[in-house]
This record gives sequence, structure tokens and C-alpha cells, in this order.
Amino acid sequence: MSTPLWIVIIAVAAAASFILGIVYRKKIGEREIASAEEEAKRIINESIKSAESKKREALVEAKEEIHKSRSEYEREEKTRRAELQKQERRLQQKEENLDRKIDAVEKKNDTLSNKIAAVESQQKEIALIKKSQLEMLEKISGFSIEEAKAYLIATIRDDVTHEMAMKVKEIENQYKDEADERAREIIATAIQRCAADHASEITVSVVPLPNDEMKGRIIGREGRNIRSIETLTGCDLIIDDTPEAITVSSFDPVRREIARLALEKLIQDGRIHPARIEEMVAKAQREVNATIKAEGERAVFETNIHGLNPEIIKLLGRMKYRTSYGQNVLNHSIEVSHIAGLLASELGVDINTAKRAGLLHDLGKAIDHEVEGSHVTIGVDIARKYRESDAVIHAIEAHHNDVEPQSVVACIVQAADAISASRPGARRENIENYVKRLEKLEEVSKSFPGIASSYAIQAGREIRIMVKPEDVSEDQMILLARDIAKKIEEELTYPGQIKVHLLRETKAVDYAK
Repeated sequence: MSTPLWIVIIAVAAAASFILGIVYRKKIGEREIASAEEEAKRIINESIKSAESKKREALVEAKEEIHKSRSEYEREEKTRRAELQKQERRLQQKEENLDRKIDAVEKKNDTLSNKIAAVESQQKEIALIKKSQLEMLEKISGFSIEEAKAYLIATIRDDVTHEMAMKVKEIENQYKDEADERAREIIATAIQRCAADHASEITVSVVPLPNDEMKGRIIGREGRNIRSIETLTGCDLIIDDTPEAITVSSFDPVRREIARLALEKLIQDGRIHPARIEEMVAKAQREVNATIKAEGERAVFETNIHGLNPEIIKLLGRMKYRTSYGQNVLNHSIEVSHIAGLLASELGVDINTAKRAGLLHDLGKAIDHEVEGSHVTIGVDIARKYRESDAVIHAIEAHHNDVEPQSVVACIVQAADAISASRPGARRENIENYVKRLEKLEEVSKSFPGIASSYAIQAGREIRIMVKPEDVSEDQMILLARDIAKKIEEELTYPGQIKVHLLRETKAVDYAK
């Protein structure tokens, strides 16, 4: 009996506790809801106040921006008005100058008309005087004008014919002898000039070293490294007493460039052995091939020539590494193309054909170290292989007079080639040789009697000589210029030609007392 009563009491207590908990949580929830509502109202009020504050700030900023824009606009308008006023003043001045020039031209026209009328009247008087004199001569001689001419011609013809024939024969023989001798001198001098700096400037590259110990590492044990480099690149490595430098020698400019790049990469990397050498040479080969392609495309883009075979573009890129007496052949070809285009436009010839022939005229120089024959023959064969037009092929073949030029384009390319190769600064030499050549040029000029002073100008392409007027006459100047030019040809080596310019001036000074 007692157990169920306790159970009931416990159940009643639990139910009461549950009900009290529910009532308590309800009151707490109501208080939290009221607090949240108050917080929400406070946040809303603060947001409204903040929004109004920002609105006022935005209005102030907008007014300031409008004021600033208005000030800038007024300043710009003021500047424009000042510029317009300046332009108006300049235009007014130009109009005034033009009016003055028109007045001057009208006055000159009036003066010229008067002079023309005076000349015409004088010509009429001269004609009348000449007619009267001829009539008088006819009366005195008893011959008419035609009869006098026939008589004089008949008298002189027999005397002059024999002497003229002998003189013509003598002059022909003299000029033939001089032409043969001069041609031999020109050919010999040209060969000598080409050989003078060809090997040193065209077939050699110098690779700098961080120190002389690197030479031993490049040579390797028993020379295995240097043999690997020479075998893979086809170049000769010259290691001598030159401090911190190695010379790379080869007649193939592309191989020489590959060897130079490979050596620089090996020196920078520091690991030098046959396997690494082979890897660096292959990497340098890829870089050079990419450069060749890029340079060929650059040349085509600069000259605006379309439709070239990709193989020709690569050959053009190879010419970046080819030089002729210090002049880069690719840049020379681009320059010849531009000059040929300008000449063609002036002469009314097809500009595209002239520019195309100018760009390709030295194409054979890209592989003249690998193929037998002159660069002209090689270039013609390449142009025919890749189906260039007959006009372009003929211009390539004739640009050095290997065949007689038969078209205007061929003559234009020949002239453009000569202009590009002979202009001042096109061909270079080192500064020491350059200074010595100028000093020698002035020295040769001063060695003749009657020379007051001489100056080498135009990068050594002209020698300007002042002569003493009391020692050298006008007639002697012609012979003196020729003698100086001949001595320069005999004693100096130089690219192109040198202009010998003699000046003679006579001054007279007196004083009125």
C-alpha cells in the first residue's frame, strides 16, 4: 500500500516541476523577445541616422566634385580661348606675309616682262645687223652663204680626214692600254681589300671567360672536352695566352654562333663534360634555328613582301650571321629592298618586284660556305628552285654584272646595292685602323708641293685640300688632284672610293685712308 502512494507523490511532484519549468521558460522567452525587439529598434534607428549622415556626406562630396569639374572646365575653356587667339594671330600674320609675297611676285613679273620685251627688241636689232653683215660679205666675196660653206668644207675635208683618223686611232690605243691597266689595278686592289679584314672580322668570335682556370676545364682531361666541342660544332677553338678569352674560328657563321652560345652556356653552368657539351650544343642549335626563323620573318615584315617560300625565309634569317666587310648582309638586303622600292616608285616601275629582288639579291651568301660557286650563282639556283619570277631571278643574276642587265628592275637593284654598300658608315673598321687611315690620308695629301692644308671628312670618304694660290694655278689644280688620287690608290687600303676635293682662293685686301 505504501509503495503506490510514493509513486503518486513522485509523479505529482514531477508534473508540478515540469509545469513550473514551462512557465519559467515562457517568462524568460518573453523577456528575451522584448529585449530583441528593443535591440532591433535601436539598430534601425542607428541605421537611419547613419544613412542620413552618409547621404549628407555624399551630397557634400557631389557638390565639391561639381565645383571642381566646373573649375577645370572653366580653366580648359580659358586655355582653348588663348590657343585660338594665338592661332588667329598666326593666321593673320601668315595672310599679311602672303600678301607681301604676292605683291613682290607681281612686281617681279612686271620687271621680267619689261626685260623680255627689251631682249626681244635687241634680238630683232641683232638679226637685222647680222643680215646686213652677211649681205655685205656676199658682195665682197662673190659667194652666197651656201657656196661659201661648201667651199670651206671641201677645202678642209681632205686636210682633216687623215689627221682625224690617226688621232682617233692613237686615242683608242691609249685608252685601251689605260683601261686594261686600270682594270687590273681595281681587281687587285679589290681582292686585297676583301682579304685584308675578311678572316679577322668574319670568321672569328671571341668568348669571354670569368678566369683563366676555365681554359683548363674547357680543354678537359687529355683534351676530351675541346675535342667534343670541335666535333659537335665543326669549329676550331683557339686557346692561347690571351687573358680570359677563347677564340672560336669557322668560315660557317651559323656554326660559329652555335659554338659561341654553347660555350657561354657551359661556362655559366659550370659542368663541362662530353655529355653536358652535347646537351648544350643541341640547345644552342635550337636557339639559333629559332633566331634564324624569327629574323627571316622580321625581314619579310619590314619590307612588306608576301608569298615567299618558308625555306627562303629561313635562308634570309641565316644572313643575320653573315657579314661583308663588317656590314651585316641581312640588314644590307633589307636596306637594298627599301632603296629599290623608292627608286622603282620614282621611275614608275613595279615596286613589289623591285623590293622582292632587292631583298633576295644576296640570298646565295646564306649558304656560300656550304655550296660551291659564287653567291650570285647560288642565289639564282635557289630562286629557280622555289619558283621565283623571271624578273627577280634576272635581277639577282645581274646585280654584279655577271650577265648584262636586261630590265629596269635589274638596273635598280644594281644601283640600290651599290648605294647601300658604299654609303658612309655602311662598312666599319676598328677605331685604331680608322684613325690611322685618316691620318695617312692627310699625310699623303700634304706630301705634294703647294698644299696649304688638308682635312679628311665624311668618315674618310672625302679629302678636302686647300692649295696655295701663288704656287698652284687653276690649270695645275686638275693635274694635282689626279696625282693625289693616284698616290692615294697606290698607298692606302680603303672601302669604296675617296673624293679628292681641291680648293683655291685668292684674296685681295686694301685699306682706304
